[in-house]
Amino acid sequence: MLIRREVPGDVDVIRSVTEAAFAARPGGEAVLVDRLRADAGWIPALSLVAVADQAVVGHVVCTRATLSGEPVLGLGPLSVLPSHQRAGVGKALVHTVLGAADALDEPLVVLLGDPGYYSRFGFELAEAHGIVPPEAGWAPHFQVRALSAHRPSLRGQFRYAEPFERM
Repeated sequence: MLIRREVPGDVDVIRSVTEAAFAARPGGEAVLVDRLRADAGWIPALSLVAVADQAVVGHVVCTRATLSGEPVLGLGPLSVLPSHQRAGVGKALVHTVLGAADALDEPLVVLLGDPGYYSRFGFELAEAHGIVPPEAGWAPHFQVRALSAHRPSLRGQFRYAEPFERM
């Protein structure tokens, strides 16, 4: 498996991978990725695909978000074809995007997801860091991963890139 940056020819296959990964929510996350790609918060260096047997089997993206007005990252969606789930593809994508974000001197990454899954990557509940989710009910699943450029003063209200608000 190879993890690489998204290239223009990947757009349609990323949409297909995302639709397959989130089949229970037709159109939701796939539309979100398309909207994020068109948003000012899109960071091309942080849109990564997993390639196995010369086919894209997974995708992850981090986009510009803010924490009390300061630039940070929001992770998601993370998508893996059902036929390749539980085979380390998601794990490889998350490790790689975190490494890429750290190399870009980003201070932290925030996400909404299963703590049982994301804790293996060093994510912790955001409330322990004084970070407030956009929706109070998200708190049990709202997490943060501090990177090398993290400053403890980064606290307060988190806001995803604008397309997340239309979901």
